Amino acid sequence: MTTKPTIYIIKKKGGHGGHHGGAWKVAYADFVTAMMALFIVLWLLSTASKATQQAIAGYFRDPAGTKDKAGGSLVGTGEKILLSRDNMSQLKQKLEKALKQMPNFDKVKKHIVMTITSEGLRIELTESASGTFFDSGSPSLNGDGQEIITVLAGELGKLPNKLALEGHTDSKAYAAGRNYGNWELSADRANSTRRLMQQNGIGADQITQVRGFADQRLLKPDAPLDPANRRISLIVLYQDDTGTTGGAATSDAAAPPAATEDSNAPHTDATAPESSVKPLAPSVTNPIPPTSTASDAKKSPAKQTAPATMSMEEVRRAVEKMNEKTQPPASAPPSPAPGKPTDKPIDKPQN
Repeated sequence: MTTKPTIYIIKKKGGHGGHHGGAWKVAYADFVTAMMALFIVLWLLSTASKATQQAIAGYFRDPAGTKDKAGGSLVGTGEKILLSRDNMSQLKQKLEKALKQMPNFDKVKKHIVMTITSEGLRIELTESASGTFFDSGSPSLNGDGQEIITVLAGELGKLPNKLALEGHTDSKAYAAGRNYGNWELSADRANSTRRLMQQNGIGADQITQVRGFADQRLLKPDAPLDPANRRISLIVLYQDDTGTTGGAATSDAAAPPAATEDSNAPHTDATAPESSVKPLAPSVTNPIPPTSTASDAKKSPAKQTAPATMSMEEVRRAVEKMNEKTQPPASAPPSPAPGKPTDKPIDKPQN
């Protein structure tokens, strides 16, 4: 007798773990993190200044900073930003950071002075006794001078602000009999700096002034022979957003004078209130003498006449109508003027 094999039935219950597992928690955490990052960015943009917002937008438009040489600069926006009194200090910090990357910056750093003045950012490159940026008596820049001018030109060429260059010397005079002196030297050094800057990023129309002052504006007036008086000054000039100056325009026309009460206005009832009689405005047909006063009008009422545009009868009727409105009714009707017909018949009293 054969035995039948036992058949085992295994039922497997499908399951996703508790509450569908933990995969949804990961997705939700990613979503919350993304939302938090979004709101942080929105908050930072709402509190950032306009210049910072333009710099951020410029970076995304031109991350490499090659467009208009402004994508990765201080105010780098891909668009040139004007530097005013409010953000000139940012340029100063940017230039100081760029100069610190020079290999021999420690050697020349005490001869670089940056100050914010009423003209703009003034960069002074002062000389030493042995010559820092120029050889003694020479208008040509030496190696250190060429390096620092190249760095400054690369940074300032990214801005639309105009520049001015100044050359200064000390009071040590040249030997007698020469046709070359401190005036020529200061102007030549400023022009030599201008040429090198225009070869390294400065626009042809960006430098608007080249000045040579010789020893007329000493850095140390108490020590006119001090080598620090020999210097090159580079000024980044202020420039506003609109390019226009001047205040609000004022109106040339004066306001018309306020209307005043006319003492020559015609009136016949002395008991009528002042508000009930309107003064007539002065006109061509009714000129008012400039010397007439209220006292003169009281002294000579007979001389007052009605305007030429109104007859005496019309004036009388107008005054009577105003009197009827302002005065209480009398017990008996007024008698008509002699020789004048009345407007309505008068009722006779009955016996």
